Amino acid sequence: MNKIYILPTGDEIKNGVVLDLDAPEMIRQAVAAYPETEITRLAPIIDNENAILDKISETADKKPDLIALIGGSGGGHRFSPTLGKDFTHSALQKYLDEYSSHEIYGKNGHMWTKLFCGKKGGTYVINVPGPFVEAKAAFAAFLKAYAENKDLDGISRDMAEAVLALFPEGAAETV
Repeated sequence: MNKIYILPTGDEIKNGVVLDLDAPEMIRQAVAAYPETEITRLAPIIDNENAILDKISETADKKPDLIALIGGSGGGHRFSPTLGKDFTHSALQKYLDEYSSHEIYGKNGHMWTKLFCGKKGGTYVINVPGPFVEAKAAFAAFLKAYAENKDLDGISRDMAEAVLALFPEGAAETV
């Protein structure tokens, strides 16, 4: 892996309400796995599907090996107007030519996250959840599965299982 871009999403990150701890952790993991990789953390982007799509497309034009998006994967606003707007997974679904995704649902039926692993051209594009421990686990699982040359479905499944393993048995399930 030669070039990685990390893109934090979310109004709360962009506006400085929440400190981005995920990107530094992902950079640490990527450097440990691929010490000679060029890694760029992009400026955070708002939760807007078109803005996310435009940024992914613009970044992909630079021909990286990986674009990793952070946050915006819960789709909460689709269930309740009081929850934040999450557009990462819908933007990825529109952008990617080929992908696999796995969803994690809480025992209450609410979708916690939808994790994607896809490719467009030679670029892998993934997303990780915004909470630190979940982002850390999902990215570590991606790096391991990528090194093992797993297919898109295997990578996406491993990422989802790594996040799911953080929760007590029965608290959540993956599909």
